[in-house]
Amino acid sequence: MIAEARKAVDALALDLEWIELPWGTEHFHAHGTMMPPDALEIARQHDAILLGAVGHPSVPDHITLWGLLLPLRQGLDLYANIRPARLLDGVPSRLEGRPPVDMLFVRENTEGEYAGVGGRAHQGLDLEVGIETSVFTRAGVRRVVEHAFELAQGRRGVLTSATKSNASRYGYVLWDEVVEEVHEAHPDVTVERVLVDALAARMVSHPSSLDVVVASNLFGDILTDLAAVLQGGMGMAASASVGAEKIAMFEPVHGSAPDIAGQGIANPLGAIWSASLLLDHLGEADGAQRLMRAVESVCREGVLTRDVGGSATTSEVGDSVAARV
Repeated sequence: MIAEARKAVDALALDLEWIELPWGTEHFHAHGTMMPPDALEIARQHDAILLGAVGHPSVPDHITLWGLLLPLRQGLDLYANIRPARLLDGVPSRLEGRPPVDMLFVRENTEGEYAGVGGRAHQGLDLEVGIETSVFTRAGVRRVVEHAFELAQGRRGVLTSATKSNASRYGYVLWDEVVEEVHEAHPDVTVERVLVDALAARMVSHPSSLDVVVASNLFGDILTDLAAVLQGGMGMAASASVGAEKIAMFEPVHGSAPDIAGQGIANPLGAIWSASLLLDHLGEADGAQRLMRAVESVCREGVLTRDVGGSATTSEVGDSVAARV
């Protein structure tokens, strides 16, 4: 996926330098860790990260997540995960009548349900207990909500907050209060508070009613997988993780697929879309737009992998995007 994204970016002939960091499963098998101890210092020497999908059955999922992905997000304080969900012309829809899908999700990315606070006791005994504590700080909620409001102002001016404050009466009540406080500074944005289960149903029944959605770490994780299906499938899903530092991280969010590795059938468009977001972050707005126009052109012409109704190979899709760039 990353090779195809690089191919498409390189076709723009911009003044960029790629530096490969071979972290992940192979690094774990060779060194016992997913990445080196000074990984954060190495990452900060760069302007952006284009991250490939990580994960393999030979390494437990929680080791993959807590050994690489979450340390990067939390250690670099990439507190906002931005995920566009837009159904492009030419990509088959899973919904009858092909309603328009054009949503932007802003997921809190460093705390909430994935803060990593908790533990296990009495392991191996009948009394064994596992405790997972969600962490919602006023500052953490506020900064991601403010970012969502700013994005909503640049779109259709509608912000939907995913909550569950009827059942989760501490963390999500705080979340709701912060959304209302930030709203006072953005009166031109229409805000609605929707329980996450009702929101999931609405995404399927009336997706065009949604513009920008702001959600906690867990809710954002789940809702964006549903949104990816609405835009054609997980292979189309792109993301950007941004924060207070100059560095940001960009990745397709489809996850790894060891069962089809090496077959040349995986969809690279999510990775290429992520690379477009990366270029925009670097101030290369023209290059980012050219890359997305090439992706849109390839979709309209039907040069697609089989997961979205086509028969092209991974490299054929990448070649087609690069040629149109």
